[in-house]
Amino acid sequence: MPVTKFCDNKMSRKQLIECLAPNRRVDIEAVGQKPKPAPKPKPKPKPKKPAMMNVELKLSVQNFDFDKATMRDDQRQEIDEWMAKAWKGVTLGAVIVTGHTDRIGSAAYNKKLSEARAQTVKDYLTGKGVDQKLIFWEGKGFANPVPVTKFCDNKMSRKQLIECLAPNRRVDIEAVGQKPKPKPKPKPKDEAAKPKPKAK
Repeated sequence: MPVTKFCDNKMSRKQLIECLAPNRRVDIEAVGQKPKPAPKPKPKPKPKKPAMMNVELKLSVQNFDFDKATMRDDQRQEIDEWMAKAWKGVTLGAVIVTGHTDRIGSAAYNKKLSEARAQTVKDYLTGKGVDQKLIFWEGKGFANPVPVTKFCDNKMSRKQLIECLAPNRRVDIEAVGQKPKPKPKPKPKDEAAKPKPKAK
């Protein structure tokens, strides 16, 4: 070994034997092949997120009692059924609640009444579990009448006019959000691909 080149023959025999000790060795060399490490299992592919589609859902809760902002049981049921059916699978982005009135009374009074109606519906939706941060509400008074009520003549008796204008006493609810796109229907087998019978 290179280190023993410094062992001088002028050393005493004992010193020289000790100095040359590294040369008294057996070298072992093993040759072969190392087994390849087992391949790591491929990670499972992440499930694909379903394709989403935008949705816009609308409901007009009409026929509020004259000069009142409270809802009746039939109006609550109408909202419940709409939410259960139309909102199924929808991730809400926002809910817009807009109150309206008929044209009887002053603009200022009806503005406040329409706001009270909108807030009644907003509170009901919140009670049904809708995040109040997603709800935007306003009242528009009698500014946006339902077109059919243009035939309600002020010459009618008060009772008839109140009944005729009932569709205007309403709260419009608009819900916007996203839901998964429906899976495409399997294509029907192409009838054209079948061989045509030979003409006789």
